Amino acid sequence: MSAKAQNKDAATNPRGIPYAPFVDKVEDYVSSRAEVDGTMKSFQEMISKYQFMEANTQRRSAGLKEKIPDIRKTLDMVQFFKSRKPGSDPIETTFELNDTLYAKAEIAPTEEVYLWLGANVMLSYPVDEAETLLESKLSGAQSNLENCEEDLDFLREQITTLEVATARVYNWEVMMKRKEKAERGEEDSEGDKKRILPNR
Repeated sequence: MSAKAQNKDAATNPRGIPYAPFVDKVEDYVSSRAEVDGTMKSFQEMISKYQFMEANTQRRSAGLKEKIPDIRKTLDMVQFFKSRKPGSDPIETTFELNDTLYAKAEIAPTEEVYLWLGANVMLSYPVDEAETLLESKLSGAQSNLENCEEDLDFLREQITTLEVATARVYNWEVMMKRKEKAERGEEDSEGDKKRILPNR
C-alpha cells in the first residue's frame, strides 16, 4: 500500500479507533496488479480487526445494559431511605436471599447503607455519600453505554467502507486483466497479419 494511503489512515474517532481507508481512486492504493494481493490481504486483516473490536464492544454494551438498571434501582432505594424522617415507623419488606428464597424484614429509618462494590466487597456509606456515589456510577455507565453505541455504529461503517474498498480493488484487477488480454489479442492479430504471405 502506498505512503499516501497510509497517511489517510491516521485519523481516529474519539476513542482512538482508526478510520478505514476510503478508496476513491484505486490507483492511489495499487500501482500494478502485482500489488493487488497484498492490498486485498491488508483490507481483510483490517476487517477482521474491526470485527474483533465490534464483538468486544457489543459484549461491553450488553454488560452495561444489565448494570444500569441495577444501579438505578439501588439509587432509588437509597433516595427512599434518605426521604424518611427520623422517628418514622419501620417499614416491612421482603429481601432476596437467593434466586428462589425471600425473607421478611423491618427497616427502621437509617442514615447508613451498605453497598456492594464488586469482588465480594461491601462497604458502609452515609446515605448522602451513597447517593452521590451511585449518581456518579449511573452517569458514568450511561456515558459509557452511549460511547459503546457510537463506537458500534462507527465500526459497522468502517467495515462497510473496507468491503466496498475490497470490491473496488477486485473490480479494478478484473478490468486490468481484460485490458491486458485485449492488448495481447491485438498484438497477436498484428503478428498474424505480418506473417500472411502476399498473393502471387
